[in-house]
Amino acid sequence: MATAETVLAQPSGVSSTWRRIADLRLPWFPVTVLSVIVFLAIFAPLLAPKDPKENNIVERLNPPFQTSENILGTDGLGKDVLSRLIFGSRTIMKITVPTMVVAILLGTTVGLVAGYAGRWVDSVLMRVTDAVMGFPSILVALLIVSLVGTGLMPVLIAVTATTWARFARMIRGEVLANRDRDFVTLARISGVSPVMIIWRHLFPNVVNTLMVITSITVGQVILLVASLSFLGLGLKVGEPAWGVMVAEGKDYISGNGWWLSLFPGIIITVVVMAFNLFGDWMRDYLDPKLRRSR
Repeated sequence: MATAETVLAQPSGVSSTWRRIADLRLPWFPVTVLSVIVFLAIFAPLLAPKDPKENNIVERLNPPFQTSENILGTDGLGKDVLSRLIFGSRTIMKITVPTMVVAILLGTTVGLVAGYAGRWVDSVLMRVTDAVMGFPSILVALLIVSLVGTGLMPVLIAVTATTWARFARMIRGEVLANRDRDFVTLARISGVSPVMIIWRHLFPNVVNTLMVITSITVGQVILLVASLSFLGLGLKVGEPAWGVMVAEGKDYISGNGWWLSLFPGIIITVVVMAFNLFGDWMRDYLDPKLRRSR
């Protein structure tokens, strides 16, 4: 029978949960930044003070921190900068989420099949992967966008086409390291189909690597999207997107609109840094050797 002291000594559910969270040693800076971006993207219509596409020539180029109506100022057409920054988080989510989903599915499938099948299948798939990775991402994206046109869908196609190969190469390496292990050999001898071996035995062993690659690649995707928009080959002019805002503000940097490129540039830098730091933490946490040394 438990005594009162024993009951009191047992941690409550809340304290136990907080203890597990503390043991994770989460990187609070990237977690906070990414949480804020997701929150802004979801509730952008409620949080933005004005319509991000509404022009107001009378209020054009108002400097930041001068009035409560336009806290971060206005651009060359009088659009509210704060509202455009908030909706920019939604725009980047619209591009990043589907891009990463397709790239993960395609790259992981190619990597799993190539690593397990070997021989000519591996050679063909990896030569295609090497061809994609051999060209600079921005060059491939520029080529695709110039052929298809500008807009949301062309950007999705261009970014996805330059992203999946990274997943395929890394996943294939992990599969090669695991396909000759005992549990895979026993499954093959037992007559388990290749599809089931890949799905039930090899895929669970590459999930950690997949998570790390994903967290690091998201930052690169954001930079690629911003670069395309800055060059005028991404989203259309006037769209509430960070790269578009940097491009539109470049003509005012040395004049009376220094804030137009500065604020979206800072946000892009902070968000990409947050994803990279989160990827570093995830790599250390999921690697048993690195986790023991912490």
